[in-house]
Amino acid sequence: MKITTFNPLIVTRDAESAIALFESLGFEKRHTKESIGIDNVTDVRMKNANGFYVDISQGHNEYTMIRMNVDDLTEAIEFLEARGFHKARHAAANKTVDTGSSRFNIMVSESGFILAVSQHTKDQE
Repeated sequence: MKITTFNPLIVTRDAESAIALFESLGFEKRHTKESIGIDNVTDVRMKNANGFYVDISQGHNEYTMIRMNVDDLTEAIEFLEARGFHKARHAAANKTVDTGSSRFNIMVSESGFILAVSQHTKDQE
């Protein structure tokens, strides 16, 4: 499994304020995905001049996780499950979320930290 990007994902009730904060820090919006998953989440990917990324999502709760993009989602899920992680939210249905440009699963460690593991299916930054 190859990790292709690794960055924070901030889920907040006030995405506009978080986006404005990162814009004032020099980040620019790269793309937006809408209607993701069972909660119809909107996600904005931002990047600064040094190549750092942050993703900001509008959500019902507030939390931060790590987004890890990989070249093989199935391999990554198996790797994490072998180390005690389990799928969150959609685990009962055992479904992978497909956004049209990527597929992902939210994985939770035994200690409770969260990884959003994603594989791009279309080229985009």
